[in-house]
Amino acid sequence: MGGLGAAALTSAAPQKRPNIVILMADDMGFADLGCYGSEISTPNVDRMAARGIRFTHFTNTARCCPTRAALLTGLYQHQAGVGMMVNDLGRPSYQGYLNDRCVTIAEALRPAGYRTLMAGKWHVGEERPHWPTDRGFERYFGLISGASSYFRLDPGRKMALNDQPFTPQGGDYYMTNAFTDHAIEFIDELGRGLAPFFLYLPFTSPHWPAHALQEDIAKYRGKYRLGWDELRRRRYRRMLEMGVIDKRWELTPRDPEVPAWADAKDKDGLDLRMAVYAAQIECMDRNVGRVLAKLKEIGAEDNTLVMFLADNGGCHEVVDRGQAGAPAGTPDSYLSYGRGWANASNTPFRLFKHWVHEGGISSPLVVQWPERIRKGGRISPQFGHVIDLMATAVDAAGAQYPKTFRGLPITPLEGRSLVPAFEGRAVDPQRAVFWEHAGNRAVRQGKWKLVSRYPGRWELYDLEADRGEMHELGAQEPGKAAELERLYSQWAARVGAFPPDQLKGGSAGKKKKKA
Repeated sequence: MGGLGAAALTSAAPQKRPNIVILMADDMGFADLGCYGSEISTPNVDRMAARGIRFTHFTNTARCCPTRAALLTGLYQHQAGVGMMVNDLGRPSYQGYLNDRCVTIAEALRPAGYRTLMAGKWHVGEERPHWPTDRGFERYFGLISGASSYFRLDPGRKMALNDQPFTPQGGDYYMTNAFTDHAIEFIDELGRGLAPFFLYLPFTSPHWPAHALQEDIAKYRGKYRLGWDELRRRRYRRMLEMGVIDKRWELTPRDPEVPAWADAKDKDGLDLRMAVYAAQIECMDRNVGRVLAKLKEIGAEDNTLVMFLADNGGCHEVVDRGQAGAPAGTPDSYLSYGRGWANASNTPFRLFKHWVHEGGISSPLVVQWPERIRKGGRISPQFGHVIDLMATAVDAAGAQYPKTFRGLPITPLEGRSLVPAFEGRAVDPQRAVFWEHAGNRAVRQGKWKLVSRYPGRWELYDLEADRGEMHELGAQEPGKAAELERLYSQWAARVGAFPPDQLKGGSAGKKKKKA
């Protein structure tokens, strides 16, 4: 595994506080970027990696809304009020929108003189006063709700331009491009002055529905006839060659609910679905390139900290609605790419979005900051969690995380700044970090991870040697398992994490709105 030398961060202080840009993919697996072993063309994120750092142990919360809440606030999602999705499950920690005891990155940076911009998917509060412009963002364009058609707004979903409802018009509308169009407009409007800016651009790509531009789909059509088994093997080999995974980590077996490719039906249709998925990612990467080009155009490239990540692992969900017979990718279709391809997206790990095994929570994190990270192309094995991005932004900006906001006490920050990791210094390597989603539970401390798939038993793994979670060690290390279980119980009581049977309706799985 690669490391970072102390020379990676320059000692010269920047002339002004950096701009900060956070870019996020939706439902994209650990192995879906070129710089993490994928065959999908992602030259812009790959160039970020060549100029900066790839983190190999970065994690999210396994689901859309919780990750967004944790990212924006630097708290566990339960502390911010979004323990599940955007519906109220009867407890304050599961109320379904950001509460008044947290602040967003925008609310933390704005008093420090930052202009605050957002374009993309919000999904942490459906109603006013819980929209982005209510939570510190000066400019906003995007999808307030969860998944929607990329070509039009689905019934019941909400979009907004600043603080007003918005409905897309025009035959050339495509959501990924539209988000970026507005992000660039906002940078032009507010990013050229002396004040630094913060831009949060969470894409919906490549979340279902599998919608992409036909010219992008055509590039991949037929390339996935090799099947998901061979695709996983090829990605695994490239990941080993690149050094983004350890040679001790086995390629996990094919998911037990996925047939061997040789036995799969409608291979042409399956090839098309994966081609659309790849096209969605390539289009997203092209839009990342547009943002980076705008930074360069306005002279902000060198002093902008850019971070790219994903909100959860690849998505196994079966979605098959829309007009009967409409091919994947077209506006009248409404399909997902399926469990077999999601298994490939999460190479070499097992399980998916929703679960807190590594396949559900492992995310790429690519960081570029030319003025501070001079020596690029590094791979960092430092552990990180999405709660760390608030702390990282506040640290980089030289801002202060508030103790009170709007007259109310604010929950103390849970995350740790990753800025020391940019120069190879450790970020609290023995801290305990926790997960809970839909009853799935985990705690990680150092190399040890205790994890449970609801409603199953606890499992103990040594992630240093076995990140694929193939060799359960609870019987060999009962003391460690008991210690981590105690830590989890204390944390769950502190933040308000409850199993589904203790939430309104008796099961979060039955009540949730899908991301």
